[in-house]
Amino acid sequence: MAYTTIDDPSEYFQTVTYTGNSNTSHAVTNTGNSNLQPDWIWVKIRSGQTDDHILVDSSRGNLKRLKSNQNYAEPSDDDEIKSFDSNGFTLGTTDGTSNYNGFTYVAWQWKANGGTTSSNTDGSITTTVQANTTAGFSIVTYTGNATNGATIGHGLGAVPQVIIKKNRADNGTEWNVYHHSIGNTKSLFLNTTEAATTESAYNNTSPTSSIQTINGSGANNGDGDNMIAYFFTPIKGYSKFGSYTGNGNADGTFVYTGFKPAWVMTKRTDSSQNWAMYDNKRDGINVIDKLLYPNGTDAEVTTGGSLMVDFLSNGFKWRGNSAISNGSGNHIYMAFAENPFVSSKGVPTTAR
Repeated sequence: MAYTTIDDPSEYFQTVTYTGNSNTSHAVTNTGNSNLQPDWIWVKIRSGQTDDHILVDSSRGNLKRLKSNQNYAEPSDDDEIKSFDSNGFTLGTTDGTSNYNGFTYVAWQWKANGGTTSSNTDGSITTTVQANTTAGFSIVTYTGNATNGATIGHGLGAVPQVIIKKNRADNGTEWNVYHHSIGNTKSLFLNTTEAATTESAYNNTSPTSSIQTINGSGANNGDGDNMIAYFFTPIKGYSKFGSYTGNGNADGTFVYTGFKPAWVMTKRTDSSQNWAMYDNKRDGINVIDKLLYPNGTDAEVTTGGSLMVDFLSNGFKWRGNSAISNGSGNHIYMAFAENPFVSSKGVPTTAR
């Protein structure tokens, strides 16, 4: 499937910051160039106290949340998010992890297909898929059968390079992350600091433009367990998923993306380190030094030194030598755009 440059990434991804007010109808409104009705919302408290990350999507429904920093099963009837709105979302709790009065928050939002799903029989397990092929993103739910070599359809029509998966029913199973840069014999775990682990989670088989192959483990294919997976394929001018080698220097590694980043998440793969998340809304200008850890409950860290990064017109450059993001070793990243480097009409973007 051929894709063209996305000229306005805010149609498909936006970051918004807000302050909690403990109101049961607290509407959070996006401020990007385009209205965005999100289908996957990832919320994290920034100040006031430590607390969990909250992940909600429109396929599972607004009452179902998961936590990127925990291996817990999905609770039922948990009204953190009241609704997915035409230009944001409404919080549904009087307090809760996402709306403490006076505390600051950030929410990252991705658009899939407006909550509209379809049955997919491309794999040996029938999946329910909500796909946005323009943005290279799909939300996939299925019931596991504990069969090695089972396959699941993802609906993207292109080969996914990142897959983030969680067993919704089973406490104790980690968030499994496939990243093409480390291959089909290794996994990362979103809720831990572990280095890339050699295992047969994908039966040593890379995903195709229609399916992913999985083993019979609980993290990927628990018998009778409800599963959730988020699939990503790169789109020119909008998203990129790659790797880089840190140089351990304050004049750090530059990573080319082909666009000005709006959001970057990294993980060192050859040693035990935190995941790291940066965005363009919590830091309005370079140097960016506000950091959150997807695997931790930590409030926002203002690094002021070794973990700083610049978002440039065509990628990002580290301004510190932290082992987490620019240590002398191997790192993977996910990145989404604020603007393409050059639009489909030949208009270049500018640096921050």
